[in-house]
Amino acid sequence: MKITAIITAGGTSSRFGTGNKLLEKIYGKEVIKYTVEAFEKSNIDEIIICANKLIIPELSAMFTHKIIEGGSTRQKSVFNGLKAAEDCDYVLIHDGARPVITQEIINRTIDFVKEKNAVSVMTKTIDTIKEVKNGRIIRTIDRSKLYNTQTPQAFKYDLIMSAHEKLKEQDFTDDAGMLESLGYEVYIVDGSYKNIKITTLSDIELAKIFLKKNGFPSEPHTPT
Repeated sequence: MKITAIITAGGTSSRFGTGNKLLEKIYGKEVIKYTVEAFEKSNIDEIIICANKLIIPELSAMFTHKIIEGGSTRQKSVFNGLKAAEDCDYVLIHDGARPVITQEIINRTIDFVKEKNAVSVMTKTIDTIKEVKNGRIIRTIDRSKLYNTQTPQAFKYDLIMSAHEKLKEQDFTDDAGMLESLGYEVYIVDGSYKNIKITTLSDIELAKIFLKKNGFPSEPHTPT
C-alpha cells in the first residue's frame, strides 16, 4: 500500500511582504524544510512538491523529492501533483506553509483515511462567529458545530483524482470541499491550534514559538 504526500508550494506570497514565505528562515532553516521533513519522518512513501516555478531552483537544491510546477490556482497545483503520483493508494495533501505539522498528526491521518477514504485535519472553532453584511452584524452563528479546516487532508487516490477530473473547470480552495460538493462523506481528524498557516510576517513569530515548543531548534543556531 503506497502513501503519497503532495505539498503545495505554488503561491506567490503576495500577502507576506518581501520574498517567498516558504524560503523564509526560522532558526536558520527554511519554512518549507520544516514542512517536508515532518513528512519524511512519517509513514510516507513518496513526496511531491507542487511549486511556484520561481522557487523550483531553490527547492531542487534542498530536496531530492519530485518537484513539479504548480498551477495558477491551488486546485490546479494539486491536480498536477495527483497526475504526477506514481501508483499510490492514498494521498495526503498539505500546505507547504504549515511548518508546525507533526508526525503524530500525519500518521494519525494516514491511519484514519484507510478506514474512511476521505478525511480532513480540523480544529474546533473557539471564537464567537458573527455574520456581517455591509458592516452590520446580522446574526451570531452557533459555533458548537463549527470547525476550522487545516491540512493535511487525505483521500483514497482514485476518489480524489476522480473529483479533480470532474471539477477541473471550477475553483475550490480545499480538496475536501470538492468531495463534499459531489455528495461524498468526509470525516474529521483532530488537529492542533499550533498547526498554523504562515501568511504574513507576524505568523513567522508565532511559528517560532510553536516550533520551539516542539523541540526546535535541536542544535545551537546562528541567527540569519
